[in-house]
Amino acid sequence: MTNPKHIYIHGHRGARGLFPENTITAFIEAVKLGVDALEMDVVISKDNQVVVSHEPYMNALFCSTPNGIAVDSHSEKEHNLYYMTYEQIKQFDCGKRGNELFPQQKKVAEHKPLLSEVVNAVDAFTRLNNLPPIHYNIEIKSELEDDDIFQPSPVTFVNLVYDELIKLKILPRTILQSFDVRILQTLKQKDSKLTLSYLVENIDSLEINLQRLGFIPTIYAPEFILINEQLISDLKHKNIKLITWTVNEVDDMKRLINMGVETLITDYPDKAISFIKSINGNIE
Repeated sequence: MTNPKHIYIHGHRGARGLFPENTITAFIEAVKLGVDALEMDVVISKDNQVVVSHEPYMNALFCSTPNGIAVDSHSEKEHNLYYMTYEQIKQFDCGKRGNELFPQQKKVAEHKPLLSEVVNAVDAFTRLNNLPPIHYNIEIKSELEDDDIFQPSPVTFVNLVYDELIKLKILPRTILQSFDVRILQTLKQKDSKLTLSYLVENIDSLEINLQRLGFIPTIYAPEFILINEQLISDLKHKNIKLITWTVNEVDDMKRLINMGVETLITDYPDKAISFIKSINGNIE
């Protein structure tokens, strides 16, 4: 491909391959690396706070209780964030043990932050360093079977997140994504101008997935292994943008960019940005 367009890099959970996921450290470091957007996940606490976390519980892989004991894998879901106040949640450490799945990840003492903490810290950093305002790609973590167990109903969930984004004044530079079509449908009804991204990991066709969703989203976001040239062509025909996840290997980045993918979510933004800089206008 000659003279490729700008390739946009979204730091997955900040920069999970390098720093503890979904933490202020990971987000700031991803901004330093030069990402275009920060990808993160949000859940809801007992006191209706919007908390940045991939799981609605304390993950045994890397979280420790307030007394420093590693969370047990057999009981991790008992540490249900939806049943905990934020004061209780922030007593747990989710960084200093590291994550064995990401051996390069630095071990840093970190709590699960509020969305407001993240945005305030990141935006203060960009202003201080004369950087352009960062964009946010926020996944609302929701599953049908978890309603009223690990999460509020879709309407309540959407209202809490939406109100927070309004308060933080970042709605114009925020993508809202979800696997749960109920969340996306509720968001669409709430505000038709939102930038919505439909996350997909099933092997159903584009048409079936769009029928399931019930409207044309701004963005279609399949797992990278599901992408082929026909899908890219069909999305262009429907004027739907494409974002893919989670692309960590340079060979996959090269293949996807050659096919025409312009936005990658990655655990290793350093690797992706370095590769893109090496392209120098020509991928073969």
